[in-house]
Amino acid sequence: MMGGYMGYYLIIGVIALASWLVSRKLKSKFKEYSKVHLQNGMSGAEIARKMLSDNGINDVKVISVQGQLTDHYNPKDKTVNLSEPVFNERNAAAAAVAAHECGHAVQHAKAYSWLKMRSTLVPAVSVASKLSMFVIMGGVVLMATTQMGFTVALIGLCLFAMGTLFAFVTLPVEYDASNRALAWMKSSNVVTSKELAGAEDSLKWAARTYVVAALGSLATLLYFALQIFGGRR
Repeated sequence: MMGGYMGYYLIIGVIALASWLVSRKLKSKFKEYSKVHLQNGMSGAEIARKMLSDNGINDVKVISVQGQLTDHYNPKDKTVNLSEPVFNERNAAAAAVAAHECGHAVQHAKAYSWLKMRSTLVPAVSVASKLSMFVIMGGVVLMATTQMGFTVALIGLCLFAMGTLFAFVTLPVEYDASNRALAWMKSSNVVTSKELAGAEDSLKWAARTYVVAALGSLATLLYFALQIFGGRR
């Protein structure tokens, strides 16, 4: 395993490069579509409130939070949290993000199964993600001197696998939220065809960040599994 660190660093490097490229493309897309101003003059916050209202959701608040790309839906306090640019601006990019986050609120209201599964995994994954690498590495070191090391490494691998599972469960949640957002934007006629195309392209690249993260987590999991089981021989 110790001699396999180069392989690990190679995987991490490839994942980091892919993540950087997708993130860079995403930022350029949002910058591009931030220049496509909505003909209806609505802000991201107004778009969000209308989508919630049109879906019969009256117990979710739309609030502004600091930062960029900090937008999220919080199911615990039922708030759609929009970054300041998205909350205030009146363009295709802001509309896309606002509607996407409301898509999560719609999922919550309709008890969307994948969202429920992801929410169930959150507490366990938050702990597992902090411990997995330490447990794996500790187990690997112990494998050189005792059989107990394999058991410890295997426990670490299972902890890491929980994070990988979470990353893949996140994919249908994010894609479904975008599909709900785009379907509503089209049916409600709040945007023109050009604005809708910009929103769709923005959300497509946003979704790809989750795909890269999930594939990267899977690649790392498989690498550790090969090293642990290979080191047992």
